[in-house]
Amino acid sequence: MARAIERIERDIAALKEAIRAIAVELQSAYASYLNTLGLAVRKQLILASYHLCTQGYPENFLHLSLNQRQQLQQAIRKLGLLASEQLLTCIKSEEAGGNETKRTDEGEGQDGGDEEVTSSSSPLILGTPTSEPLILDSSSPIELVKWQQNLEEVTQEILKKLSHDANLLLQKTEILPKKLPEPILAAAAAAASEASAEVMPGPPNLLNLVIEIENEQQSEDSGLTQIMAINLRLGEIEFADVTLSSERRQIRSILVQLNKLGREYQKKHRERAIAEAEAAWRASWFE
Repeated sequence: MARAIERIERDIAALKEAIRAIAVELQSAYASYLNTLGLAVRKQLILASYHLCTQGYPENFLHLSLNQRQQLQQAIRKLGLLASEQLLTCIKSEEAGGNETKRTDEGEGQDGGDEEVTSSSSPLILGTPTSEPLILDSSSPIELVKWQQNLEEVTQEILKKLSHDANLLLQKTEILPKKLPEPILAAAAAAASEASAEVMPGPPNLLNLVIEIENEQQSEDSGLTQIMAINLRLGEIEFADVTLSSERRQIRSILVQLNKLGREYQKKHRERAIAEAEAAWRASWFE
């Protein structure tokens, strides 16, 4: 029995090394992905702003002076640059290595439970766009998946805040209507707080809606208002960039490997628990 436990321990140690290698590979893939994403976000923000100013509200844009237009364009570029910098702070630099945070393997036996290692589409909300860089230094597949989910969540929050800030800028320069509902400025997928809202087709990363605002003094049709606002969406940004979509596929491939190792990791922890329990039973049993 002691030999069986030793063999299981060796298997677990080998799995830990494999998971650490996956962690390094995943972190490197995300570093490249976030760098590419930052460039793509800046490009798509400019394109979305262009469509909004020239097709959504051309009259309002033409009312601006040349200096005002240039200031608006410069402010949009600055917002995109800030967002790309925030994306890069989501992950620690390669030079930092494991010196910033060291995790022990204490409690890893709990990872052998019934919790399945997956990359869920419902990531854990563990960070914000202004949070400290996310640090990863663990051989636990559960911790690695949590790190990945956290990173995805922070990325989405950065895009959401960028959309909101860009809309506020456009509203301040009187491109967007002053009385535009806050749900639209928050880049919501639909104006849920309104009586009704219909999403209309249009250019990517733009929210194009017809909203009905209740007003008893108006006729039925006069309450309908078509509005357009910036709503940067990760899926549309990836679709428009071949390099970015390729790097996303690489990340998915690494996660498939992680899930496979995670299942084996849990299986070995279960085997070890059973072997140790059997040994403990024999050690305490007497006639």
